Amino acid sequence: MPAPTLVPSDALALGPGYLFYAPLGTAAPTNTVTGSVFTDAWTTWVSLGVTESGHEFSYELKVDPVEVEEYLDPVQYVTTGRQVGFAFELAQIHATNMKRAINGGTITVTGTGGTTLSKLSPPKLGAETRAMIGWESTDGTERMVAYRCFQQGGIKVKRRKGADKATIPVEFLVEQPSDGTDPFNYWTAGTIRG
Repeated sequence: MPAPTLVPSDALALGPGYLFYAPLGTAAPTNTVTGSVFTDAWTTWVSLGVTESGHEFSYELKVDPVEVEEYLDPVQYVTTGRQVGFAFELAQIHATNMKRAINGGTITVTGTGGTTLSKLSPPKLGAETRAMIGWESTDGTERMVAYRCFQQGGIKVKRRKGADKATIPVEFLVEQPSDGTDPFNYWTAGTIRG
């Protein structure tokens, strides 16, 4: 086969993008596209702020082989499950992000201004909350929404000297929504990303 005359490189994805958080049932953006980019806002979603090194989206199918005695190779693979997730380290250290990382709880605030005192109480075991996670690419051409997520990663906040900042590492796993709809959706804007 002859080498192609043009090797495409126009769909590179650069930058960490932006992570968003919302309670279950929050409306996803309407995905208005103008000039090949998303132009509508993430209304009612909150930004998770800056991260240590962006985020990692993972998608893994779990399969089992169907084997028969007459062949050494499996004759088929059967899907038995799937695991989808978002992992990142929050660099914004405050009670609200800690509450998100432990799947809920209660923040009690007393005082005002310089006398403000905030206390986070963890959720009762079994009473943890689920949330929605959203992401948009830095160039505004990709979006993703996971509709029901549970933070299952272990939390180890390291405090170190010098310029090494503390972070809250989280891993939100995507669950099947109770209404049977898609667990997540991925959208692109413009013809290059399509």
